[in-house]
Amino acid sequence: MDKQQMREKVGTGEGFIAALDQSGGSTPKALAAYGVQEDAYSGEDEMFDAMHAMRSRIITSPSFGGERILGAILFEGTMDREIDGRGSAEFLWTDKQVVPFLKVDKGLADAADGVQVMKPIPGLDDLLARAVDKGVFGTKMRSVIQLADKGGVDAVVDQQFELGHQILGAGLVPIIEPEVDINSAEKAAAEELLRAGILRQLDGVTGDQQVMLKLTLPEEDDFYSELVEHPKVLRVVALSGGYPRDEANEKLTRNHGVIASFSRALTDGLTAQQTDAEFDAMLDDTIESIYTASKT
Repeated sequence: MDKQQMREKVGTGEGFIAALDQSGGSTPKALAAYGVQEDAYSGEDEMFDAMHAMRSRIITSPSFGGERILGAILFEGTMDREIDGRGSAEFLWTDKQVVPFLKVDKGLADAADGVQVMKPIPGLDDLLARAVDKGVFGTKMRSVIQLADKGGVDAVVDQQFELGHQILGAGLVPIIEPEVDINSAEKAAAEELLRAGILRQLDGVTGDQQVMLKLTLPEEDDFYSELVEHPKVLRVVALSGGYPRDEANEKLTRNHGVIASFSRALTDGLTAQQTDAEFDAMLDDTIESIYTASKT
């Protein structure tokens, strides 16, 4: 797999990144929204089998392809499985021309100082090595900011970039995701602290290395334009963060140079009970709407 081709596609291509990385505690909720209730599977293995079937149906759909989708973020269990007889990452790139990313975090620590940093990630070096072997281009890891507490926000940003350097060292491009809670009463002030913290940390990204940023759609339009244009940032992508899809798309159109990396807003409305024709048509409409919003 050609990493330079992947970098060019992600850095300059027209389209968005599909976030297909629900895992652990969020899986039953995602399956229920898809029309697969908890009584349809027994135990974690069957739950993840059901989730893989859902993801495979999305990825193999004729509506899902590299013309509109630049990349896809996978959960570790998806990376380790196959789609149509090939490793998931290989299938994405070879069959769909979609760049594969891997979610590497293990969830959030308890809230402190108005934020939730990431839990420790044991065995990260081994996971990164496996990802490289499987043809993955980059990674994603999420923290959450609830309040405009400078100490808390700096702790989130510092942890993200510390792990980001480890990921860069393994030859992968990290998507740094310090999500600001859309329901925070201090959202705009938290975004001010976050932007300042990221700009400070970008000074430490050396040589020809670049990171990606996955950020909550901001209160002020084009608030992250300095990051979009920063030479150390390959791409800025936006999470939907719980906004309904239409609202997320509308906000996205007002943030120039930022593209989507939506999860729930991508799969909303898809169900296991739909015929393939119904499923593909709904997915096509959804992808087109997010693609259009990402072009501004």
